[in-house]
Amino acid sequence: MTLSFAALILLLSFTSSIVDGAGLKVGYYSNTCPEAEGIISDVVGKAVRANPGVAAALIRMHFHDCFVRGCDGSILIDSTAGNIAEKDSPANNPSLSGFDIIDTAKSRLEAKCPGVISCADIVAFAARDSAHQAGGLMWAVEGGRRDGRISRASDTRGNLPPPSFDVNQLTQLFAKKHLSQEDMVTLSGAHSIGVSHCSSFSADRFYNFSGSGGQDPSMNPRYALQLKAKCPASSSSSTIVVPLDPLTPTKLDVKYYVDLEYKRGLLKSDQTLMSDDATSRLVKINAKYPTTWRRNFGRAMVKMGSIDVLTGSQGEIRRQCRVPN
Repeated sequence: MTLSFAALILLLSFTSSIVDGAGLKVGYYSNTCPEAEGIISDVVGKAVRANPGVAAALIRMHFHDCFVRGCDGSILIDSTAGNIAEKDSPANNPSLSGFDIIDTAKSRLEAKCPGVISCADIVAFAARDSAHQAGGLMWAVEGGRRDGRISRASDTRGNLPPPSFDVNQLTQLFAKKHLSQEDMVTLSGAHSIGVSHCSSFSADRFYNFSGSGGQDPSMNPRYALQLKAKCPASSSSSTIVVPLDPLTPTKLDVKYYVDLEYKRGLLKSDQTLMSDDATSRLVKINAKYPTTWRRNFGRAMVKMGSIDVLTGSQGEIRRQCRVPN
């Protein structure tokens, strides 16, 4: 018998287990709002079917939330006259999207179970549901995160990896978040979907690599020619985008790792995984064994989802995700 996604969500939500003593728990809302995960799944499913690009946006949102101040929903808070919030930092604006989908989910949840489900948890569940919609991946997500009250654009500096990072810089940053190098390579597979703005990589990758005035030698020459046609040096537009994975740009799969093997990593921070013996070995394993990567991706997402969480009486449950109570 094959369970539907909705039935599987319900089954997972009633499977209870405390994780790492962090106060997070699978099935956290099974008594207080048993329909919570199903509601979020429904909202995300409709959004991804209408626009497949939404899946990448919501997975990235969870990553950017957790790496700055922990998984506390601070990425959702709007800027005010006296404060520039995380979402409006150069690392997130204009590239990060999907906030309206979180708003929709929150509105439906507040109508059903007011004051119960945190915005931080909605982001975590939405990331899982996006991975399912884009690639059929599935894992149990712990709930119990509380929402933070602070969001500052300045906090993104030093916490989010720029596309120019090399493998050593990436490893060090992930280690600060208690994530291993294997977690780093596994989570990088999320770049199997989504797009990047030409302005984020074109100069460094194929017009002026390391100030040389030439192309990054680690890039496949034919792939570089294709990208140059889409991202000409003469263009000053910040709106032109290209897919991170040219093979299956809307499917979350291991083709990202195949791209790296053939020097088709779009960002330097992607292709750099092939420059180190340990990480290149992991890339090759992931490319060859998709089932193993899918399982490890879920585990790494759970691990990432517990970074510096607020639980118990810490933080709050926001009534609106864009504004602290």
